[in-house]
Amino acid sequence: MDMMIAEMDREDVTAMILSAKKKAGLSWEGIAETIGMSPVWTHSAAMGMNAMPAEKADALVTALALPPEASALLQESPTKVWEQTVPTDPCIYRFYEIVGVYGPTLKALIHEKFGDGIMSAIDFDMSVTRVENPKGDRVKVEMSGKYLAYNAW
Repeated sequence: MDMMIAEMDREDVTAMILSAKKKAGLSWEGIAETIGMSPVWTHSAAMGMNAMPAEKADALVTALALPPEASALLQESPTKVWEQTVPTDPCIYRFYEIVGVYGPTLKALIHEKFGDGIMSAIDFDMSVTRVENPKGDRVKVEMSGKYLAYNAW
């Protein structure tokens, strides 16, 4: 963790975060609570998919004892790139499958209820919870995004 800022990049910071998390035995829930954000957003930002506000980046750097230079990299606007067309990880693939199977249904229902538009992934929040069930516990994913109507111009 003694890299110079000129040598350190966003991927290095992500690797440092994962290493520090593992060494400290922390959970994403715990890290998120420490910096005052949701676990979903905290993980996404830690993986380089969201820019952190300065105070959150500084809090994460302090909580995980990262080099101070990491804060500036955590604050940079990311370029969001997916390297695989179809994910191969089974958990991620199932979400891909859900969108493939139910995406047109979600779109149709959103259009019926709101009109021609989309659910924002920018003005957005999501939670993942465990729901006990006698037939086997359930994964509950809740998403809430601002509705954005398409403009006619």
